[in-house]
Amino acid sequence: MKQPQQLNSQLKEVIYTPESRLRNPKQLAQQMWRDLLASRELAWRLLVRDISAQYRQSFLGIAWAFLPPIIMAAGFTLAHDAKVINIQNTDLPYPAYVLFSTALWQTFVEAVNGPVQAVIAAKPVLARVNFPREALILAKLGEVFFNFAIKLILIVAFFLWWKIPVSWTVILAPVALIHLILLGTFFGILLAPLGILYQDISRGLTLITSFWLFLTPVVYPVPKQGIFSILVQLNPVTPLLVTTRELATTGSISNPDSFWVVSAITLLGLIITWVTFRLAMPFVVERVSS
Repeated sequence: MKQPQQLNSQLKEVIYTPESRLRNPKQLAQQMWRDLLASRELAWRLLVRDISAQYRQSFLGIAWAFLPPIIMAAGFTLAHDAKVINIQNTDLPYPAYVLFSTALWQTFVEAVNGPVQAVIAAKPVLARVNFPREALILAKLGEVFFNFAIKLILIVAFFLWWKIPVSWTVILAPVALIHLILLGTFFGILLAPLGILYQDISRGLTLITSFWLFLTPVVYPVPKQGIFSILVQLNPVTPLLVTTRELATTGSISNPDSFWVVSAITLLGLIITWVTFRLAMPFVVERVSS
């Protein structure tokens, strides 16, 4: 049994001062890292709770992970076959192309919505319980990966049905997928503090992502010319989603430079938004609890 002196020596003393924590970036980075490590167990518990509630309180349960990409693939395939929409030739059979791309797009959208939904759901306890806020983000990240793993079962089934050959580069596809999820998390963390203060954020995200979908090559290949082509290529989601799809299928990356530029901006932006999230949350919580 440990002596009181030993226990006291292991406790970390935390002193709160009005001085900005940005004045001591090294100490701030150490605190962020400690909280990130300390939040793992809580994040796991939140993840298990959220996944259990998500599928237990639904009649169709896990089928909701399959239905959206299936419905979208069926709808656009029917429109494509009926010549209602004019789509260029794709590297994959069109139904598989739309289904795979839709699964990637939904994963990105879940990563965007996750942090906002997490802080809104935790709003009643944020002012009462002091815990690492990173646990909320990590739990939602885990949920995003879990949901994609379920979608992956459907994707593999479609690939086997259509006898689609897979390149050896499929083992690198998870790297691009992680970058896509981190991009969504970057936007989500950026909007999370505002999401607590204003309900317009969560409502506006639905409208924005609906429009954003049409600027992303999900149901069509990347256009080669025109103003619309410029808009699609300026879309930061485009190189990450397209590269993930290409690594998993053809093995030929069409735009590696854009992929690495967006990935670098994502990683840098993620660090900046993490710091902003840490600094902003105490003020946001104080405002909503007053």
